[in-house]
Amino acid sequence: MEVNLDQYIDILIIWGMRLLSALAILIVGWIAGNWVKNRIRNIQKLDKTLSSFLGMFAKYTILAVSLVAVLGQFGIQTASLLAVLGAAGLAIGLALQGTLSNVAAGAMLLILGPFKIGDYIEFGSTGGTVTSLGLFGTELNTPDNKYIYAPNSQIWGTEITNFSRNKQRRQDISIGISYDSDINKAIKTIENVLAKESLLITTTGKEPMIAVANMGESSVDLKVRVWSKTDDFFAVQWNLLKAIKEELDKDGISIPFPTRTLEISNIGALRAS
Repeated sequence: MEVNLDQYIDILIIWGMRLLSALAILIVGWIAGNWVKNRIRNIQKLDKTLSSFLGMFAKYTILAVSLVAVLGQFGIQTASLLAVLGAAGLAIGLALQGTLSNVAAGAMLLILGPFKIGDYIEFGSTGGTVTSLGLFGTELNTPDNKYIYAPNSQIWGTEITNFSRNKQRRQDISIGISYDSDINKAIKTIENVLAKESLLITTTGKEPMIAVANMGESSVDLKVRVWSKTDDFFAVQWNLLKAIKEELDKDGISIPFPTRTLEISNIGALRAS
């Protein structure tokens, strides 16, 4: 009886130690997981969505490792368990490969940051202002206020044009004048218009420029090149087009319509018909 009691005591001590070890591993894993998660979330350079995702991923990875260690304390063969979990993970990955590709693309967009919320972007034939950037998809509003939800893999797989990233933008405005008009007078008129536009940038290297760009079929095309703040891009364009047209009209410089000359070789046949 004493032998059996001693055996029971030994078994209780062994399993008690294993239980305490398992509990200690879980506590340490929980504390370490939360510490790593908070450290990642406090990284200022990372987007909040990405830092939250990476933080939770790191936490549960640590907890998973802790759980495997706990199972090992009780004599469970973790190698076979890991093989089963790996096979299950592979099957789930294949079934959700489209979703996972969006997550991977979302992570890359958040890490590299080709655009942020509030930027106007174009990718493929789609464009709009970014209102939300998540791990699965990106939400945009078009200029006429249509809602667009685009999977991140679709955005990541194409060329992205960000119209808001740079604070200053250049634009070229084409103005056609008739061949009978005085080019130098037209340029002087446009220079006077540009001098009155307060939204233009006139720093060194970004001064307004006017040049003859093309000798067209019915007009001499002048190119007006100006710089402005990105936020003022369309305001500058609209202001200049209106003002230039009005001033050219005042100075008697015409903006011609395309014309065609028809030559009829057999007028008699035309009249007979």
